[in-house]
Amino acid sequence: MKPRVYVETSVVSYLTAQPSRDIVVAGRQEVTREWWAAASSRFELVISQLVREEAGIGDPDAATARLAALAPLVRLTFPREALDLAQRLVDAGAVPRRAAQDAAHVAIAAVHDVEFLVTRNFRHIASATARRRIEAVCRDWGIDPPVLCTPDQLTEAEESER
Repeated sequence: MKPRVYVETSVVSYLTAQPSRDIVVAGRQEVTREWWAAASSRFELVISQLVREEAGIGDPDAATARLAALAPLVRLTFPREALDLAQRLVDAGAVPRRAAQDAAHVAIAAVHDVEFLVTRNFRHIASATARRRIEAVCRDWGIDPPVLCTPDQLTEAEESER
């Protein structure tokens, strides 16, 4: 059985965006595209309705590209337990109130026992301090958190296991 990976909205945004002139962003876009090309053979990629909703916002052509990339992925439900955990992540200060949707992504992945949450959100999910706080709240809640990582970190971890 393949490990499950929750694909957070920022990943599909990097995947489908026009190439950036910013060298750091362009590098992240390229790594994301390379990861995506191989990911479905190694992982079961999953999303939530929240990812679909966020991906559908903005420029219509860009939204269409994001939604097309997400179309084949399994969609997880947003059960009450995930809503409660997301609220706890915000109340505990693990995720800022203004970023409650980021808490919802983590909570959905956690309650569905997804192994990894892949993201390009370095502010509220993939930073070292956010990870530590998020993981602590999930564990206090009695749920193992997903591994919060970027596509390149997931690739590196997989390569080191070989």
